[in-house]
Amino acid sequence: MGKIIGITGGIASGKSTVTNFLRKQGFQVVDADAVVHQLQKPGGRLFQALVQHFGQKIILENGELNRPLLASLIFSNPEEREWSRITQGEIIREELATLRDQLAQTEEIFFMDIPLLFEQDYVSWFDETWLVYVDRDVQVERLMKRDQLSKESAETRLASQWPLEEKKKFATYILDNNDSREQLLSQVVTLLEGGDAHAKD
Repeated sequence: MGKIIGITGGIASGKSTVTNFLRKQGFQVVDADAVVHQLQKPGGRLFQALVQHFGQKIILENGELNRPLLASLIFSNPEEREWSRITQGEIIREELATLRDQLAQTEEIFFMDIPLLFEQDYVSWFDETWLVYVDRDVQVERLMKRDQLSKESAETRLASQWPLEEKKKFATYILDNNDSREQLLSQVVTLLEGGDAHAKD
């Protein structure tokens, strides 16, 4: 059985910098967001569940999901939000579990990038968890710059996830990304070499 490491962070915390680097080093990284995207394509399990629940109105002429409409249907109604959280959550978990079990057969060590790793209780899946961390004000600034958002919009987006400060309590290792890209990746290298220079106090 291979060693499985979970990677998480927050919006604009630098998680993709870490996962891209790991892929370049030849490691397998399962991207939960990409898996969800596949499942929501026509014929995918999430696509079918959503259409069954909301009806044909959520399908565009080209056969794809009407994501803005879907988002408004789900987020404007607490009951729909709960349905989505449970139904989509279960399907995603099953698919990720299948991928995990397949990779565990062939890989000595591999990674799973799950944005809501702590919120949705995936911790027990992993031998260790790495949190890509930035201070809140740095995170807001980077998000504003990256997505051309106002401060208010950036704050609203960040409010949909647990604060990184909160996630720090649960992570095995914290990768500090308040500085340069090089400094972040040097911490990754240290961990890959078996060091724990950046383990929690």
